[in-house]
Amino acid sequence: MLERITAFFQNAGQAIGRGIGLLFAWLVWPFMAAHGWYGRRHWMVKGPILAVLAVLIGLYGYFFIQTQVWSGFNPNFIDTYRWSERTVPAGQELPPSTAPAGSDATPAATAANPAARQCQSSAIVDAAADLTDFNVNQNAWISSMLLYRLGFFGIDWDHTPFLDNKASFQRGVNQAVRRTSTELVDTLGRVRGTSGINNNLQDARGNLQFDEYSWYFGLDPFGFKTPTPSYYRTAIEKLRAFNRDLTICAATFDSRADNLVQFIDRIANDLGGTAAILRDRSENHSAGWFDTRADDRFWFAYGQLYGYYAILSGAGADFSQVIRERNLGQIWNDTLSRFRSALNVQPTIVSNGSEDGMIMPSHLAVMGFHILNVRSNLVEARAVLDR
Repeated sequence: MLERITAFFQNAGQAIGRGIGLLFAWLVWPFMAAHGWYGRRHWMVKGPILAVLAVLIGLYGYFFIQTQVWSGFNPNFIDTYRWSERTVPAGQELPPSTAPAGSDATPAATAANPAARQCQSSAIVDAAADLTDFNVNQNAWISSMLLYRLGFFGIDWDHTPFLDNKASFQRGVNQAVRRTSTELVDTLGRVRGTSGINNNLQDARGNLQFDEYSWYFGLDPFGFKTPTPSYYRTAIEKLRAFNRDLTICAATFDSRADNLVQFIDRIANDLGGTAAILRDRSENHSAGWFDTRADDRFWFAYGQLYGYYAILSGAGADFSQVIRERNLGQIWNDTLSRFRSALNVQPTIVSNGSEDGMIMPSHLAVMGFHILNVRSNLVEARAVLDR
């Protein structure tokens, strides 16, 4: 019996070895054939081919570095803003000799010109601008890079387990900023019924809604195009221009309780949709480490939470008076803590296994759990504001 077991494992090992050998030969054969053909060509043929190969190697090397290096990534980056030091809600006039927190004005400059009105800038707008800057200036915007558009031997990178996590994360961050820009235009940046839409915010929203995948040239429609990062950089300029106008009281930020209610409601709905996507993927495609789309879903949700964590932290400063008057401080802080806890989940390899699996965990279920916890807190905060 022992001899049979030993023979079985020996035969299995030999079969696996032959399979690996055949696979290796199948992968190497095209390169060996190409090498033989190349060796028989004249230098006038070899030169251009070598130049093309050098360009491709350089492009793929750059692409690999950009997808793997996440410059400026820091879940604690909101601590640098010191928004807790703000004493005046966004859009409200500051006391004399007080410079707006986060502005370039100094108390001395303000005191030298006492006639100049100074208002508090918006932390939400700062967060939206900085998140977009993080996406397109501190990092390359992956989704519109040429090699990302070409895919992996014609296969969409999102359908492979390689080099697409950063792109999904960036799109998640951008989703949070897009939703915020819409709310800034429709409600937060104007007094409903008595003021028009702010042009800077309107332009920012239009630019942020632009196609996330546009390169310098496209087929539909055919011709040259302005790439996606250029539109997003323009949005950054418009958001910062709005805050500069707000600082000199030349723009409006309506920090009323009903606006905060609507803003929270929109974010909760957005997160609810993401939780549903995670649940669907987790329940219907639980292939463990072999689910090549699980990482896309996970990192999109992570980027969305990363963006909303910063934006809602800014909302806490912009609506500080409402939060204080409605005794919402504890719930608000708890909500932000739940965001931060979710951002601690950073698996090296995203697995979409069964929820009770021992070997392959379900990172999608874990992220969905965190999102629903955050959403539950937002719903609770909305209920308190509605009272």
